[in-house]
Amino acid sequence: MIHPLSDIHSKNIGEETNIWQYCVVLPGAVIGNNCNICSHCFIENDVIIGNNVTIKNGVRLYDGITIEDDVFIGPNAVFCNDKYPKSRNKNFKLEPIIIKKGASIGANATILPGVTIGERAMVAAGAVVAKDIKAGKVFIK
Repeated sequence: MIHPLSDIHSKNIGEETNIWQYCVVLPGAVIGNNCNICSHCFIENDVIIGNNVTIKNGVRLYDGITIEDDVFIGPNAVFCNDKYPKSRNKNFKLEPIIIKKGASIGANATILPGVTIGERAMVAAGAVVAKDIKAGKVFIK
């Protein structure tokens, strides 16, 4: 189901995926099967989302983000893809983020560029993640 008040340009959206109102999905994005993308989300071109992923309200996914299967992303989680952001930066260096299978990201967590969150890892609400999190670990800072 794609809500009529969303703005979806990608043709790469899996079966049984729900995208709710006021979402924007750019043409290059890939979204798997049985996902739930809640309202007010933005998904840029170079984003890959696996199967059975839940993305809660207010999440923005920018180029270079890969989210594997069975991941939960809490409301207003933030993902950054540039360590030194500037307006009209000619030296922009995209640093990918990878969220591995079964990981959970809490509400309002901030994931900095170049980070990998391991399988089944959990990031607490409000945490700022500046380094890789190993599989199965809980990160609370």
